[in-house]
Amino acid sequence: MLKIGDPMPHFEVVDQDGITVRSEDLIGHGRKTIVYFYPKDNTSGCTAEACSFRDNYAALTEAGYNVVGVSKDSAASHSRFQAKFGLPFRLLSDPSTVMLQAFGAWGEKKMYGKTVLGTLRRTFIFSEDGVLERIIEKVNTKNAAGQIL
Repeated sequence: MLKIGDPMPHFEVVDQDGITVRSEDLIGHGRKTIVYFYPKDNTSGCTAEACSFRDNYAALTEAGYNVVGVSKDSAASHSRFQAKFGLPFRLLSDPSTVMLQAFGAWGEKKMYGKTVLGTLRRTFIFSEDGVLERIIEKVNTKNAAGQIL
């Protein structure tokens, strides 16, 4: 798992439009980067979290943040999810879980009383230079943006 002060791990995935996104694409643009990991498109908690970022997107960008969501869903699923809810930020597809694992957002969790491997809902906030400043492990899906602002 990443620790405060660590650099953003290197990754190369595609976004909702099938465009390749690398870690270096998110660094050095004069903005902090919020990378939030969520389990699945179109589920209640994940939709609430995405809509929290959407509803507060103007305040987040005014505060100097870039927002990126990540799950193991396909680019096509992300495209439909983004369109359905009018999400103004990129959604990255990591079906291989390489990015999820590099960030520490993949691991054991309880689901319906059983221990399973899956996406851990976590939010990572990086400085303009790509250095980890904050980790939110207990995400309030309905107020995800408020936890940052």
